[in-house]
Order: sequence, then structure tokens, then C-alpha cells
Amino acid sequence: MNKWVVVFLFFLLQLQIFAEDMNSKIDSLLKKMTLEEKIGQMTQITLDHICDKKGDNKFEVSDKKLAEAVKKYHVGSFLNVAGDPYTVKEWNKIIKKIQSYVLKNERLKIPMIYGIDAIHGANYIVGSTIFPHSIAMAATWNKDLVRKDAEITALEIRAAGIPWNFNPVLGVGRNPVWSRLFETFGEDPYAVSVYGVEYVKGLQGEITEYLAKDRALACMKHYLGYSFPLSGHDRTPAWIPERQLREYFLPPFAEAVKAGCLTVMVNSAHINGIPVHANKYILTDILKKELGFKGFIVTDWADIKNLFKRDHVAKDYKEAVKMAINAGIDMSMVPDDYDFCKYLKELVEEGSVPMERIDDAVRRILYVKMVAGLFENPFFDKKLAKKVGKKEFDEVSLQAAEEAITLLKNEKHILPLKKGSKILVTGPTSNSMARLNGGWSYTWQGDREDLYPEDKFTVYEAIVNTYGKDNVIFSEGCDYDKDINIDETVDKAKDVDVIVACLGEKTYCETVGNIDDLSLPSIQYRLVKELRKLGKPIVGILIEGRPRIIKDIVDDLDAIMMAYLPGNNGGKAIANILSGKVSPSGKLPITYPKYPNDLKCYDVTYSEDREDKLNKYDPQFPFGFGLSYTSFEYSNLKIDKDTLTGTDTLHVYVDIANTGDVIAKEAVLLYLSDEVASIIPSKRRLKGFEKIELKPGEKKRVSFSITKDKLSFIGLDLEPVVEEGFFKITVGNLTKRFYYREGK
Repeated sequence: MNKWVVVFLFFLLQLQIFAEDMNSKIDSLLKKMTLEEKIGQMTQITLDHICDKKGDNKFEVSDKKLAEAVKKYHVGSFLNVAGDPYTVKEWNKIIKKIQSYVLKNERLKIPMIYGIDAIHGANYIVGSTIFPHSIAMAATWNKDLVRKDAEITALEIRAAGIPWNFNPVLGVGRNPVWSRLFETFGEDPYAVSVYGVEYVKGLQGEITEYLAKDRALACMKHYLGYSFPLSGHDRTPAWIPERQLREYFLPPFAEAVKAGCLTVMVNSAHINGIPVHANKYILTDILKKELGFKGFIVTDWADIKNLFKRDHVAKDYKEAVKMAINAGIDMSMVPDDYDFCKYLKELVEEGSVPMERIDDAVRRILYVKMVAGLFENPFFDKKLAKKVGKKEFDEVSLQAAEEAITLLKNEKHILPLKKGSKILVTGPTSNSMARLNGGWSYTWQGDREDLYPEDKFTVYEAIVNTYGKDNVIFSEGCDYDKDINIDETVDKAKDVDVIVACLGEKTYCETVGNIDDLSLPSIQYRLVKELRKLGKPIVGILIEGRPRIIKDIVDDLDAIMMAYLPGNNGGKAIANILSGKVSPSGKLPITYPKYPNDLKCYDVTYSEDREDKLNKYDPQFPFGFGLSYTSFEYSNLKIDKDTLTGTDTLHVYVDIANTGDVIAKEAVLLYLSDEVASIIPSKRRLKGFEKIELKPGEKKRVSFSITKDKLSFIGLDLEPVVEEGFFKITVGNLTKRFYYREGK
């Protein structure tokens, strides 16, 4: 027998022994635990609730409040930040105090688990590495960058003593009005699935027995359908037939489960009139049974209470607890009282919640805590603190911001701007670090300018650094929705060569970001229109978490750059693109709509994209679109067989050449089209992507693999199906056709 086979079999045996040993430990703990102790494991309390205020935005863990949480209610999990963000040293002090108290006072020495929303880097830790938000990471089409983002985030929160990250967001962002679109990886289920797996694997690493000391638990969220509210408002109803739910919204979660994701957070809203926190079919039947999810389910903020306070499906809190726990919830993010503990105990004693359900929940929580290594090492590795905010981490963040930026228009090749150009910088997002970052940045809403690092630069500051102070004039022009000094700005612009107008959004997160109109505030249009009268070239930079309508000013802008929410290095990245130091390589992971109510996603059906103007996919900029400072030629699209069978793999090859004169990166996207299907097929669906770099004159071959699963769709019986027939491959401007048939 081959020695590597022997090694592999030995490894599998060790894993089996480890799993059996873990199950034995869990069984032993469960037998010893009281009902109150079990309910405590199912309870998560926010840090504020166990702190006393010690000044403006300053809090300190209270001995008395901590004692109540641990001694009286046996709380097994804590979350969040209280007040301003903390340094690693401050986090260490907090985590050590809570964990030490738990281990000293809990009868069975079960460690607590701490969770945080590290949404685009370790965003609640002073000095950490902040990345672009997920929508921007998706625009890079660089899977390696997403994994590195997760690896760095994991290390930095573990340095602080936090082993659990409430990320990635795996909602498929198919309503651009939604205020949390920037937290998603875009509108395509395949892309979200691929990025989600990369993020989960980057965050958790390869788990053999325990989570490594520099890795963290992933939490896929928000399961399920949260990202498609009918109104576009956060935490409002979605109406999604089950076939579409399984076709578009379930796949990223299914793939994350396969990748080993250990926790999941639930959709705060409801689908088809049923709150997901009370939906046993979605939580238990699909997630736990059908997908085989082995970890635990945590609620979102106070969402069990919302079953009666907001949704009116429960008459009171006690009934809400019964509904949620029986539906499959394992841990309640309470977050700031202990009524959950009281009511759940009463429900179990009355027989309204079976003990088997409690044991299942606690078993799952103990399993995750054991895999996280908290029983063996409940604190943190002090050596990690020195690595937080390393220069090489920051370089990855800068690269991500550069690769995300998407050039949407470049008339007469106005970009890159020539050295020595006289530039006016204006607009509501031109001189703000907060607006480069958006929500989840040092604070929940990300709007505290005083908290951003002094060594990072706004767009204006970065342009000054690049072109020189004597060549750059700043005049804000307008705020997000009000005039500041537009007339003065126009006057200052008379003597410059080019105008850089930074448009977009103020910071927001969750319901705070709800809007009723996807159009930009009219004052921003006015700023551009007034400047256009000068006849000067205008570069529009869009710094926004969702695609705000720009139809009325598209023709007034000579160049348009979509920067998304690029993070702390966004200013520098934008300046590097403007100057030509870096060629733009981002491509849209969303459709950029032209009209407020024309919100079609790219994977339209044939009936939604006819040749007549009345029913056509006609966005401002299509999904997958993005320009470069060079030109690429696609050629020699080849497939290794004309017929694909159910057990085989079809290999696709295409050559890409850089026919321009600058080094640049290109995202190569592969689409499939099912020509005829029993359910109306999309005209095309993304099924592969790769990012390559090419020197001038260089050519590279890119390959893709197509298997049966990439051809499947959800049929009328709600099961994946592949039907015999012709499929079309599209890469760039090239197409190939093949036939699929069942059999060997």
C-alpha cells in the first residue's frame, strides 16, 4: 500500500477517535448540567449590559453585573463593543476578566464564547487592518484576496481574545435599494457561494482537531432570504417562492456548510408572512437535517422579542421564546436582560419545550466551543498582538481597494490624469474617511471621523500627496443632501484643468440606511451640472454602498469610477488609479440600474430581455462590466468535448492577450446558457471566474471546468435537475456550444 494512503487512513482514524472523544465529553457534561446551566449556554448578552459607564463612550466591566450574568444566569456567551473601539490590550483586559470570572465561578468550567461583527476587517479594534466592504471585495473577482482578508481578520480578532466573527454575509444582494447591499458579495448566487467558501476557509482555516490560535469561527448570515426585501427597507418582508429561494438564496449557505462553517445567524425579517426566527422548516428541516449543519444557530439582535413586539405572531415574550426554540434556535442574542432565561425554564418545566430540544441546542454549542479550542485555551495568544496592523496586512488591504475600483466610463481616455494637472476636488465624499468606510467602522454607523487613523487619507488628501499641494484645490461644493458652497466651487474651478467630483452616500448601516428612492439627492446632480457649464472635463467618483442612480449626469461626466466603500486605503487606491500608477481591474458584481424602478438583475429570462425597448435589460452599466487602461483580446475559446455526460467533466480554455501598453489585471468571467429548459431559463448565468495579470503584449491561457452540477436548476419538485439539451458557453465576446446527455 502506498505510504501516503497509509498516512491518510491514519489521519482519518485520528479524526474519528477525536470526534468520539469529543462526543463523550459532551455527553458527560450534558448529564451533569442543570436546566439553568443549559439555558445559560443558550443565552448571549451584550457587553454594555455588564458594564458601568465611566465617561463619554467609556465603559468598564462591572463586578456586580458580571456576577449576576454568570452566577445567577450561567450566561455562556457575550458580544459587541461598549462605547469607543478598543486597543488589543484593552480587549485582552475585557476578555480576560469575563473569561476568568466564568471559569472561576462556573461549576463545570465551561468557557464563555465572545462574538463580534468584524465585517470588513477587525473594525472594532484600534490599529487593525480595515478592508473594503464585501461588495467591493466581490468587484475584485480575486478569490485569493477574499481569503487573505478573512485570514488577517481572524488573526487580529483572535489577538484581541475574540474567537467568533459574525461574518460572512451570504445573502445574495438582488435588491439594490437594500441598505445592507454593501455587506454582500453581490447579486449572483455562484459568485456569493465562491466568495463565501473562501471567506469561511480563510477565517476558520483547516480544522483538523481544534481551531488554530490565529483562526476564528465563521458565522454565515443572515439565513435565509434576508437580502431580498420587497420594499428594499431593512428587516421588512420578503416574498420568495420556495423554488426561487432554493435557486438563488440557499446555495451560498449550502456551500458554506460543506466548507465547515460552524455557526449561523438568522434573518431578522420574514419570508412569505413567517418570521424566519419561528420557521422550523427553514431552520431545522432544511438547515440542520437537509444540509447537515452541525454547528449552532444564533438569533440576530433581540429577534425573539420581535416575534411579539414587532411581528405579532406571539402574544408575549414567553410564547415567542417557545416558538423560536422549538423552531430550531440554539442561542438567543437576547441581548440586554434575563427574561429569556426565566421564560425558557418555565417552558421546559411545563413541557412546552421538550428537553430533547434543549439538549440538542446545548450539544451544538458545546461542540463549537470545543472545536474552537476554548476548553484547552480559553484566553488568547499574547504573541499575536505584535502582528495586528502589520504593514504587509495593510498592503493586502490597499491591493484589494485598487482591484475593486471599477472604471465605468473614460471618454477620450481622460484617465489617467496627466502629471502636473491642475485639479479641483469637490463633492460630499471627497474629504471624509467615514464615507470611504461606511457602517461597521469603529462604530456601528461608522460616522465618527475622529476615530479614523491619522496615517490614512481621504480622496482629497491622497490626490494632494500624488499631484502636489500647489496643483490641487479643494472646495466641498455640497454635502450629501444640501448645498454648502456650490457657487464658490464653480468659481474656483475656472482655473483648473480637470475636476474630480466625489459623489455618493453618507455613512449608514441597517435600518438607518433605509431610503425610498435610489436616486442621488438632487443637490449632487446640481453640483455636477453647474460645473459642467465651465466646459472642463469632470471625473466622477462614486463612493457608495449601493448603486445610486446617475442617469441625469452620466453625459456630464467624462469619466466615472465606482469605488464602492473601499475602506481606510480607499483614498490612496483612488489616487493610484487616477494617476495611472495602477490600471483599474474591477468589474461590477451587481447590475448598475439606470432608473429607480428598473431593478432587474443580470440573469434575466428571455421574456425580460427582448429586443423591443419596452422589455429589455437596459441598465446604466451591466453586471460584469469594467474598463481598463489597456485593451484585452480574447481568442481561441476551446472545449475538450462536444458532449458532456453526467459523470464527466468538460474543460474550457481561452486565451487572453494584453494588446495595450500598460501592465494590467483582467477578470475573466464564464457564463452558461441553457437553451431550452422545463423552467424558463436565464439568458446566462455566471459559472466561473479567474483573475490574471498580463504585461503589455503578454498572452495567457485560462481554463475552467464544467460538471453536471453547474448545469442544474431547481425544478418543479424543488430538487436540482439537469435536462438533456444544448448549452452555450460565453467568455468575453466568444461563445461555444455543447450538448449535455445523461449516462456514462
